[in-house]
Amino acid sequence: MRDRQPALTDEELLTGLASGSDNALTQLYRRYFPMVLHLVTTNNGNEDDAKDIYQETLVVLYEKVRAGSFDLHSQLKTYIYAVGRRLWLKQLAQKSRYMVRDIDIDATDATAAGQISDDLVDHEERNRQFELMTDSLGRLGEPCRTLLEDFYIRHLSMQDITEKFGYTNADNAKTQKYKCLMRLKRLFFAEYKT
Repeated sequence: MRDRQPALTDEELLTGLASGSDNALTQLYRRYFPMVLHLVTTNNGNEDDAKDIYQETLVVLYEKVRAGSFDLHSQLKTYIYAVGRRLWLKQLAQKSRYMVRDIDIDATDATAAGQISDDLVDHEERNRQFELMTDSLGRLGEPCRTLLEDFYIRHLSMQDITEKFGYTNADNAKTQKYKCLMRLKRLFFAEYKT
């Protein structure tokens, strides 16, 4: 029989989430996923929808905790429910099926509601920026796209890049990487400002 970990407090769950603790993540799923599952399945969704919404909810929470800008003004349960609910409502609105029945949960005070709204706006803006960066990288062209992906995503050394692209030395590879990065920034900010 498997030993159960002691129940963590909200603060311990947040600290564990920030540090990548499997125990904290497991407890977050055990405690709060059923609540989001109930919300989604009683409002035109299925279990897969609930899993997606819960995953995105935890991403919002994780981003806030990792950034060090998270101040919990309600119970963690209330925050998770409110974020999950807003994400599900947004998805339903996009599908034009907007009829939601809430489950009984502690009322969220005005401060917590404002925090949740701000957190979702931040999350959506980061997603938008990520999509714009992905699009800009796609429009960058070769060899710049591969060079930047090799350096920033695949974490190849400048020496490896020098050999792969046939540059005469690592300084020339660094110069080319810089030029490619400047082109990428121009493409990104040309789209970002619109």
